[in-house]
Amino acid sequence: MIDNYLIFVALILGVVEGATEFLPISSTGHLIIVSDLLNFDNSSHEVFEIVIQLGAIVAVVIEYRKKLTATLLGVTHEKSAQDFLINLVIAFIPAAILGLMFHNQIKLYLFNPVTVSIALIVGGIAMIIIEKKMPKNVPLTNTIKKSQALTIGLAQCLALVPGISRAASTIMGGVISGLDRKTATEFSFYLAIPIIFAASMFDLTINWNILTIQDLPIFITGFIAAFFSARIVIKIFIKYVANHTFVAFGWYRIFVGFVTLYYFY
Repeated sequence: MIDNYLIFVALILGVVEGATEFLPISSTGHLIIVSDLLNFDNSSHEVFEIVIQLGAIVAVVIEYRKKLTATLLGVTHEKSAQDFLINLVIAFIPAAILGLMFHNQIKLYLFNPVTVSIALIVGGIAMIIIEKKMPKNVPLTNTIKKSQALTIGLAQCLALVPGISRAASTIMGGVISGLDRKTATEFSFYLAIPIIFAASMFDLTINWNILTIQDLPIFITGFIAAFFSARIVIKIFIKYVANHTFVAFGWYRIFVGFVTLYYFY
């Protein structure tokens, strides 16, 4: 029998995941507090979070399908496609290696409200400082070099700490390395595909034994909700970053960080 309340919770959490995964505000922090507010403690909640992440990633694949298809078709003979793929690999490797090495320790010691809250606050302060200190007259580029891809990849390692936000670390890494905000944001979207897919498949393999057929309606609901909310946010966010800084997101992170601390303690 389908639990209507769990379907409702899955819908809300799917929307939250899709709306926050690609913004520099930490989807993990939002899911922790919303899950607690809705009293969501399903036995397969870890797998559920994997499923809704995949829903958000599919939204990126659909949104940028032309670019991704052109890259795959041209990778054997077009230099631009080859460079793009190489940059993705360079940016993917650092966090993939560290995540694989320290996966268990991160899950055991860092996935808690205190860590997430502090990471939100510290990340918000760092975001504001970076934006305020960025030289105003330095020309930014929309062409990604291998050194910039490496900088983004190293910055992404910070996102292994829950609450830092993968989007925040990669976008700020791109901005610091000299990319314009739109290019840095779009590259962050592309980079999310391999890194989140790999992490999701790894977690899914570990937690496969807790899956039950009764969870299928909840998973489907969360996946669809995450997919559609992510598609909407991606379109709006790209237009926003073309003409705005990330200072507002920095202040929002600080606010959510203190709210999370207050809520749990």
